[in-house]
Amino acid sequence: MDAEKEKSVKHFLDLIQKSRKGKFKIYIGMSAGVGKTFRMLQEAHTLLKKGIDVKIGYIETHNRKETHELLAGLPVIPRRTIFYKGKELEEMDVQAIINLRPEIVIVDELAHTNIEGSKNEKRWQDVLEILEAGINVISAVNIQHIESLNQNVKQITNVDVQERVPDNVLRLADEVVNIDLTSDELISRLKEGKIYTEDKIQAALNNFFKSDQILQLRELALKEVASQVVRKVENEVPKNVALRHEKLLACISSNDKTAKIIIRKTARLASYYNSNWYVLYVETPKESSDKIALDKQRHLINNFKLATELGAEIIKVENTKITDAILDVVEQKKITTVCIGKPHLNLFKVILSTSIFNKLLNSLSSSNIDLVILS
Repeated sequence: MDAEKEKSVKHFLDLIQKSRKGKFKIYIGMSAGVGKTFRMLQEAHTLLKKGIDVKIGYIETHNRKETHELLAGLPVIPRRTIFYKGKELEEMDVQAIINLRPEIVIVDELAHTNIEGSKNEKRWQDVLEILEAGINVISAVNIQHIESLNQNVKQITNVDVQERVPDNVLRLADEVVNIDLTSDELISRLKEGKIYTEDKIQAALNNFFKSDQILQLRELALKEVASQVVRKVENEVPKNVALRHEKLLACISSNDKTAKIIIRKTARLASYYNSNWYVLYVETPKESSDKIALDKQRHLINNFKLATELGAEIIKVENTKITDAILDVVEQKKITTVCIGKPHLNLFKVILSTSIFNKLLNSLSSSNIDLVILS
């Protein structure tokens, strides 16, 4: 069989495999207590009444009375028990779900980290496995758990959220639904004891549940779902319609902090434009592996891993001239937008005095390629 025929067969098999994958629906909320779990359970009851084989894979009611009551009458797949550090703990039983093969399974807390020793480190990885098995999944996540929004959330809430879901998991969703409440409605629910027990209400009001913070988180949630809708529309536009398909290139150095900012912000842009994106690291002679400090090497590897999780393709090249390396990749990959970090020097001075910037700006502007300087 020649290469062309092999390629054709593989393409057909990929199409079959894709059609066998389960459909994926995600409920997004700006914070705990907006009603994501409640809505998923309501949906489960509706589906059950329509004769659909729906089962509860994992639900976290947080002992909220209204939510807990909705569990009645729904078929629940028992959790698996794990002994960890002398304690008996429970996790979702992924294999049981795959063996039972329900038409739809409800899986809460998408950002959850599984107990050490589990097959997958994260619950979103469990969900991908279930989808691969051809089972449809309805899940939920709070906006603060989305990887590329980590810094935005930290600035708003002063909390560094550790459990995070890569953006490309959201991009796999066939449907994303925002559970929206006004800040007044959410605070009222909190005060009525519908989110936390009475002993935790005041602390919540003093910390996470401040009106201005809720407004900002709500805006993030609305923007996220809006960009998902834009993406869906763009995917359904006929391919012969003349559109400029964005391709983004994030240029990073071994500076760990700046690299993280560039990666996350470029991921957001790529998510908004529903575009492919790349991360470029140019290794100059002074940053060769035998000269660069071990901690810098480690940070660099971690940043490559972060970028990969966010859906980027990593490009690492060796070159004495950074600008030339960037322009080569721009040409090879047909890049439309180059994203770089803000220089540490006064930007005006840099543009006037640095030949690197002059060459980069001149080359990109003559090619109708955008340059984005991320602060």
